[in-house]
Amino acid sequence: MEKSGKHIRVLIVDDSAFMRNAIKSMLVSDPSIEVVGVARDGVEALEKVAILKPDIMTLDVEMPRMNGLETLKILMEKSPLPVIMVSSLTTEGAKTTLDALDMGAVDFIPKNLSELSINIVNIKLMLIDKIKQIGSKGLKIPKKISRTAQTRTAAHLPISKNVQFTSSKRMNIIAIGTSTGGPKALQSIVPLLPKNISIPIVISQHMPHSFTGPFAERLNQLSQVCVQEAKNGEKLQSGIVYIAPGYGHMSIVKKGIEKYICISENNEYIYKPSVDVMMLSVAQLYPGNCLGVILTGMGNDGLKGMKAIKEGDGRTLAQDEDSCVVYGMPKAVVDAKIADKVVSLSEVAGEIINSI
Repeated sequence: MEKSGKHIRVLIVDDSAFMRNAIKSMLVSDPSIEVVGVARDGVEALEKVAILKPDIMTLDVEMPRMNGLETLKILMEKSPLPVIMVSSLTTEGAKTTLDALDMGAVDFIPKNLSELSINIVNIKLMLIDKIKQIGSKGLKIPKKISRTAQTRTAAHLPISKNVQFTSSKRMNIIAIGTSTGGPKALQSIVPLLPKNISIPIVISQHMPHSFTGPFAERLNQLSQVCVQEAKNGEKLQSGIVYIAPGYGHMSIVKKGIEKYICISENNEYIYKPSVDVMMLSVAQLYPGNCLGVILTGMGNDGLKGMKAIKEGDGRTLAQDEDSCVVYGMPKAVVDAKIADKVVSLSEVAGEIINSI
């Protein structure tokens, strides 16, 4: 349910005075955002949440007295609200941030803003957009599914009658695009897929390069199907879920009768890795036999790709507004009237299985 009121109330939590000031100066430039307070550690943060009742919080990981993960755990138990982690762009930072997302955080921003001065304008606009969209919608708390329950659910998904496409045509590839809220959404989809799927699945999740490898590893550990970070030049194989690396854009190319993964570093696209690049290539190589899936995320990346899939007589699936963290990417597809079906996140895995 969206929150009423003119301002999105934000609490900034970071032990670095530079980061507190940097984030605050970005946010206060937007008249619809109010920074209601700052905190230097988790103890102070929890105290201020109780008093100030913010709509959303930015939360650092490494802090004295009580770190970010400890703070997040208590917060989600006692006073749950949307949290954006302030994360280090390192492999270790990625693993910690993924832990935070598992615990209930909805998104993250880079910690080392001082090293990203060239892109500071884009970072500012993105942060403001995240705060406004996530803060206005409030926090969704999905049900946690155990590994045993996932396996049991997966075994029954194919026979669910209300998640089948009207066509009996089988797909030869699945292309999934997502952004904000995507890591958690994908963790509720990929682990439900059967071990021996007969086609490849390609995924573009907006995420820094240091994150995509650890994220693929985590999904692989949770899943029956093989999940891996895609590598430039590798042959596309059935039964594997490929996560696009964050340093470039993943597409599928054909050489002879075989298909391969290509990773390019084209700066034409704002979002990286680009969902459009991936889906446009899939639409071209698999006309009529590809399923495009667009999940939670900001902006409209994937709109062109989903349109191409639709126009090529493929199938298109969009996540519904109620189950999205941010209803941006799916909304663009739905508003353009190119979604064959709009379903809840809980139904996406069933749709994928029924299309194979």
